[in-house]
Amino acid sequence: MPLTRLSLRAGKPAAYHAALMDGVYEAMRETFGVPEDDRFMMIHEHGAGAFAYGAAYLGIPRSDDLVIIQITCNDTRTAAQKRALYRAIAARLSADPGLRPEDVFINLVEVKPENWSFGHGRAQYAEPEGS
Repeated sequence: MPLTRLSLRAGKPAAYHAALMDGVYEAMRETFGVPEDDRFMMIHEHGAGAFAYGAAYLGIPRSDDLVIIQITCNDTRTAAQKRALYRAIAARLSADPGLRPEDVFINLVEVKPENWSFGHGRAQYAEPEGS
């Protein structure tokens, strides 16, 4: 946990994708206390006809470099931790790969611990110790 999906227009190189995933992961480690190796991330690329966005919604000027980041995580973080995560992700992605903060869109999906199975058909976060 967390499970992170990054959606963007097709055409960026692998190094750009790696910088996006590294920046988001490090921001989650810094602000959400995500442990080492708890990294489950996917890049989804979309052609121009399959990626739509409000170019000026809420007065924020977005470009075709927009990256939509959806993070599914346990419902355990405070509002302050969430705000810190948003700031950290925007700052890290601005530094590398050079994404404008206006082009960083983040959505958190919070779930209960029993909604995860990391393998073996078990709900690791919801089972008592030693199960």
